Order: sequence, then structure tokens, then C-alpha cells
Amino acid sequence: MRGLFVTGTDTGVGKTVLSAALVAAIAAQGEPVRAYKPVMTGLDELPDRRAPCSWPADHELLGATAGMAPEDVAPLRYGPAVSPHLAARLAGERIDAAGLLAGAHALAAGEAGALIVEGVGGLLAPLREDYAVRDLAVALGLPLLIAARPGLGTINHTLLTLDAARAARLTVAAVVLSPWPPRPGTLERSNRETIAAVGAVEVAGLGPVAGPDPGELARAGGELPWRRWLGAGSTT
Repeated sequence: MRGLFVTGTDTGVGKTVLSAALVAAIAAQGEPVRAYKPVMTGLDELPDRRAPCSWPADHELLGATAGMAPEDVAPLRYGPAVSPHLAARLAGERIDAAGLLAGAHALAAGEAGALIVEGVGGLLAPLREDYAVRDLAVALGLPLLIAARPGLGTINHTLLTLDAARAARLTVAAVVLSPWPPRPGTLERSNRETIAAVGAVEVAGLGPVAGPDPGELARAGGELPWRRWLGAGSTT
């Protein structure tokens, strides 16, 4: 399987925008690409579609960039904005890990292109009590991208996520700070340099994305070295 697994240091750190930018950039080069966000929560708190440049729900955004139906991007969807294991429990369900893996392999089957998988929450977020997002990442064996904020607090959060990834022997392709400001200040520059040095990891910046237009996403994603990241290796 060829692709990337996008995780984050927290919720709301830009995982979906990074994932969509990667998908759009790859598609803009004429290469086949699929998107997969196996579990999604928070559908009860969708953004106001009447607002200017409003962003669609995550599975709709990824589906639009990958040319896929939203329900194929995210087969498990829940209303409450809670952890996946709780959302499933509230719905009277229990998430099937084997089913999540089968979904990823089905999307990758017969495709010479890439599969961009977006996790939910961070690596240790539970999909069920005995199975975390990290376990899914390990099972898929894709190189990991860690989305993180550029501002205050990001050093600790990012280094903890790196430790959690490496403890499971995941290959970390890079940390991506998002949104990376056009004119970063002393704090942002220091955070980027410190994470790179202390974490012994490549650190990139995803610049501001004006809206959900595929062309705008492709522009932002095209500034990232996604071809090299795709070749970072896998464990499967």
C-alpha cells in the first residue's frame, strides 16, 4: 500500500486541511489518489454553510478533492463531538478494527496511486477501549505525518506525539505546522527549529489556505514535498 497516514497533536490542528491539500496536490498532477477517514465524529456541529468561504464537513471536503462520495471516505460517522469509542457506544455500536482495515485495503486495491488516511484526534485517541488510532496506523504501516499548531504549546504536544509514534515503531515522515504564517515571528521560528532538533524530524509548514476550492488546496499542498514523503517507506 502506498500512501500517508495523517495524525495530529490534538483536535483542530489542521489534519483535514493537510489531508485535503495532499489529495488535491496529487490529483492535480494527474495521479490517482483516494482519501479515507474511517471514523468521523461531530456531525451534529457542522459549520454554517451560509458563511462566506465556509468549509464543508471533513468527509465532504476530502470526497470533493478525491472525486469520491463522502460516505466512501468516512464509512463510520457519528453526530456527537466526542471520542470515537464514546460516539460508537452512544449509538449502540462497537467499532470493528478489522472492518476499518478492510476499508483501507479496498480503497487501495487496484490503484497505482496513493491513499491518504486521516486519523481522528491524536494517536492515542481510542477507537474502542482496546484499540487506538495508533493501532490502526501500525496495522496500515504507512508513513506518518503529524499535523501540529505553530504557536505556544506545540513543542510539548509534538514531542509527545513523536514519542508515541516511535514507541510503536511507526515511520514519521514529517511534522507539518499549520497554518504556517507568511511572516513567522520569533516564537514560530523557534518552535519549528526546536521540534526539528529535539525531535530529530523534518518539520514543514503548510501555509494558510483561503478556502475549500480544490485549486487553492492543490496550490498549498503542492508546496509540500509529498512525493518524497510517499517514498518514506512502510511496514507492510
